Amino acid sequence: MARALAVIFLLIGVGLFVAGGWLISLGGSPYYAIAGVGITLTGFLLFRGSPAALWLYALVVLGTLAWAVAEIGLDWWALVPRGDVIFVLGVLLLLPWVTRGLGGSASARRGGGLALAGSLVVAAVVGIAAMIGDEHTRPGELATARADVPTNYGGVPDDDWWAYGRSLRGERWSPLDQITPENVQQLDVAWTYRTGDIAGPDDPAETTYEVTPLKVGNTVYLCTPHNWVIALDAETGEERWRYDPEIEVRENLQHLTCRGVGYHDATQPGAAAAPGGECPQRILVSTNDSRLMALDAATGQPCPGFGEGGAVHLDQESPEFRPGWYQFTSAPLVTRQLIILGGAVYDNAAVTMPSGVIRAFDVNTGALVWNFDPGRPDDTTPLAPGEHYVPSTPNSWGTSTADEDLGLVYVPMGMGAVDQWGGNRPETTERFATSILALDLATGAPRWTYQAVHHDLWDMDLGAQPTLVDLDMPQGRVPALVQPTKTGDLFILDRRTGEPVHPAPERPVPQGAAEGDWTSETQPFSTVTLRPGLVREKDMWGSTLFDQLACRIQFRQMRYEGDYTPPSVQGTLVYPGNFGVFDWGGVAVDPVRQIAFTNPDYMAFVDRLVPRENPASDAQVDNPQNQPTGGSDIQGSHSEDGLNPNEGAPFAVALNAFLSPIGLPCQEPPWGYVAGVDLVSGDVAYMRRNGTIRDNTPLPLPFKMGVPALGGPITTQGGVAFLTSTLDQFIRGYDVTTGEELWQARLPAGGQSTPMTYRSADSGRQFVVTVVGGHGSLGTNLGDYVIAYALPEEG
Repeated sequence: MARALAVIFLLIGVGLFVAGGWLISLGGSPYYAIAGVGITLTGFLLFRGSPAALWLYALVVLGTLAWAVAEIGLDWWALVPRGDVIFVLGVLLLLPWVTRGLGGSASARRGGGLALAGSLVVAAVVGIAAMIGDEHTRPGELATARADVPTNYGGVPDDDWWAYGRSLRGERWSPLDQITPENVQQLDVAWTYRTGDIAGPDDPAETTYEVTPLKVGNTVYLCTPHNWVIALDAETGEERWRYDPEIEVRENLQHLTCRGVGYHDATQPGAAAAPGGECPQRILVSTNDSRLMALDAATGQPCPGFGEGGAVHLDQESPEFRPGWYQFTSAPLVTRQLIILGGAVYDNAAVTMPSGVIRAFDVNTGALVWNFDPGRPDDTTPLAPGEHYVPSTPNSWGTSTADEDLGLVYVPMGMGAVDQWGGNRPETTERFATSILALDLATGAPRWTYQAVHHDLWDMDLGAQPTLVDLDMPQGRVPALVQPTKTGDLFILDRRTGEPVHPAPERPVPQGAAEGDWTSETQPFSTVTLRPGLVREKDMWGSTLFDQLACRIQFRQMRYEGDYTPPSVQGTLVYPGNFGVFDWGGVAVDPVRQIAFTNPDYMAFVDRLVPRENPASDAQVDNPQNQPTGGSDIQGSHSEDGLNPNEGAPFAVALNAFLSPIGLPCQEPPWGYVAGVDLVSGDVAYMRRNGTIRDNTPLPLPFKMGVPALGGPITTQGGVAFLTSTLDQFIRGYDVTTGEELWQARLPAGGQSTPMTYRSADSGRQFVVTVVGGHGSLGTNLGDYVIAYALPEEG
């Protein structure tokens, strides 16, 4: 038995020595090579039956412990991969059938065993101490109240939720206060509804339920991935009607999702009414096959006076248009007069892509009122017959917000065409990409632009809806806009002018772009931020010593000089990656407390440029999901994860999460938090690890490591925030003031959506509703559930 174990020690030791030597040659830690020598010698002594093996391995254990604590302190999850294999090997050495096989005197064996046992006890004590502490929780408290908010905030009745972010302001906050930190533990399922919309074999991998329902009067409205629109009774969840637009699932669709619908009420003050009073209350939905539809909110039937039989076709009918390359995944913005929406353009397919035009349609007739084409920004009048929008311009795939009193609509802008290489971008792309764009609500003319990333090469597009809030700053009340970003910055701007309310100074960033490209010398860094720190070799992680070492080697082989390190043929570490600190889920802003409740994520990606053989000859392709033309050997699916062809550019790009050989993140946890931000002071008041790995491991381990969340939170006047979007299947309630988790309930599938809340007129109860359908790309369990929670009925 001792000799068999000796062989294991020899193999592990030699492997660590060789790989550790490789790491040293890359400028990395010498520990692994040194440990490899110690383990190899232990194996050699064990093979010879020498009790000195026990003494030597005790030194390996203590040396490992000293190195680990010196490198990362008492951080339990960071310590685990540094010591798990070492500790297990030490335990094996102490087994009686191993020690009995050793030679030498009994006292020598006993002394060596005691030395090794003592070293393991010390390691265990340190481990227990690390388990008790939590280096990643930052406790704190936010303000409880700063302002009085009028009834019907944002023009929405207090009991309702009329828009994707509840109102045109996009706050994701409700004035309801029936659910409080004191009673939230009593929440239970009030009703459950199944939509019946399940991903089919021909649907894209990223078929997802990401919808936030609306509630108007006594009806809840929602959409499904195939753009079915469904109306439910707000008290019971009973279906009132459903409408299936029978979308065409085009073969090149990147996503199949519907994040929300819009609502218009012609009886509201200042609202436009249709001729003859047709569809006075209507539901608006933009579809994955590029249609905009208006449905009667009472019956679900198309409004015949809208477009052609209730639909406006949004395909651009231009030479560069390809089916599936242009779709609508987010909720349209519906004002008193207009429907405003951008469109989702397929990522990194080719340099010639559909336009990112922003369009406004008459809410009653569907007639095009204005179009803002980023390639032709000075003329927003609708195109004449035969004219086309400028291709490949920056697009806006998220939902906008509006201030109807100021007459402005605020559009979060993404990139144009190719993300990671920008050598041939026109001036208009450089001006509008990755920016908050303020357009005149009546004409679409640009009023101001604030750019969050200059010459974006990292896919840092603004997918989150901006939020409008009035802040009581030292200089007085400021009408502000809060824009969350993938970088983790919260840009807080005066929404009248686009000027920063909190400073966002320009700072130098790494240089040295790929051939034919360039980088901005500086980038804006908001002082209100949840950006992560720099990644270091010691931040590498894994389940064992071995995959952690592999991650260290990968890290040392890549280019990484901090934020905004340019993409490279070598491979560049991008942190945060294009998953983003904040993606489309955005943040929840409480206008009374003047705070933001957020769920930041921290996942690194690797961007590697792949030279193309003949980029000019394959700038346009008819078969985007197949092998590119032009003699290139590059294949890809134009996804956000994998090899993206970039037809017509000098480089394709491989985009992948930074993972170990066994598929775990190479950076240590936590990967997800909840955090509270004081929008007046700009301070981050607290951060708490959020979510477990229960649904991401073979065994249902409830370890609260902090996992990513795709979707957003909501807050309430009652002081409770809700979030469902973590990779484990739970809905959770939090104390808004401290971020402490107060309540959780198990979900039947992944909850990658943003919940909402309302009060029913029938019972007077406050409901919290979430759509639970999973996310195909993230691998969470799929479903078709709509679940409502409420406090027990009185009496």
